Amino acid sequence: MINKIDKNEIRKRKHLRVRKKVSGTPECPRLCVFRSNSHIYAQVIDDTNAVTLVSASSLDKDVKSATSNGSNIDAATQVGKLVAERALAKDIKEVVFDRGGYIYHGRVAALAEAAREAGLSF
Repeated sequence: MINKIDKNEIRKRKHLRVRKKVSGTPECPRLCVFRSNSHIYAQVIDDTNAVTLVSASSLDKDVKSATSNGSNIDAATQVGKLVAERALAKDIKEVVFDRGGYIYHGRVAALAEAAREAGLSF
């Protein structure tokens, strides 16, 4: 019998491997991305105090009304802009990007590029 390794388990291992080195501080918090089949989520996290400073997702009213589907590149771009606007409103200009074990491609890359264009630096 062939036992296939769960792709989400592989992603979680990659994420733990990255999290050994990447950590958010109050001066430079971590921008963490979670991508599900139907939506995308982003959080700006201060790991030293274990606090989420800012969050945005494709379930927010602003994004949901602008896009018809929460699992495409357009929705990821909207979420990236929204999380950057909210972070800049709290005087957070520099973050560390945590791709969550996902490949930097497609929706994850679109979210990151939109956050950069909106004013975050990483």
